[in-house]
Amino acid sequence: MFHTDWDIVLKDEINKDYFKTLLNTVSNLYEEKTIYPPKKDVFNAFRLNYKDVKVVILGQDPYHGTGEAHGYAFSCLKTPIPPSLKNIYKELYDDLGIEKNMLDGNLLPWVKQGVMLLNTGLTVEKDKPNSHKDLDWDIFTDEVIRKLNERDKPLVFILWGNNARKKRDLITNPNHLVIESAHPSPFSARNGFFGSKPFSKTNEFLIKNNINPINW
Repeated sequence: MFHTDWDIVLKDEINKDYFKTLLNTVSNLYEEKTIYPPKKDVFNAFRLNYKDVKVVILGQDPYHGTGEAHGYAFSCLKTPIPPSLKNIYKELYDDLGIEKNMLDGNLLPWVKQGVMLLNTGLTVEKDKPNSHKDLDWDIFTDEVIRKLNERDKPLVFILWGNNARKKRDLITNPNHLVIESAHPSPFSARNGFFGSKPFSKTNEFLIKNNINPINW
């Protein structure tokens, strides 16, 4: 299904009845309404092998505007980039002095270095944020976090926003680092996202554990 080692890691989960029902429900919604990301991109986050994940950035649900979401949390192929991503770039500059091109929202260079860009819900209806929060995506992404938590190799979990922070209790392995804050959305970024320094904290932890840092 994922064409990566996630097929083995999540073998039992994707065979559960709730997950089959979820896929069927979502498939029907694509026929009836405008749903993002494109159907072929829903599980793009799992193209990064389980064994290669160094950092998990966890958000809420996909961008709900036309042409924005492509299956990687916070990444965007359309310009102008969404306000949340602008705020991420602003914090990156304030944290590490890295200036990003505000016309380029493609975060695949992060993914290629081991950053899993995951949302708690993997689909959304056009112009209706959090519209699929009751579709059981949470059951699935809870299990994804549990499986990552089981890894011995140290990981960084970056939880942005209330939906993501609800998964904090699933991360029990002392080998891992959890960084959590408000969501980078303009509605909440000033409530603790700005100034949280997630990028430098992540790299400090990786270096301390003899893992190559991320070139943000």
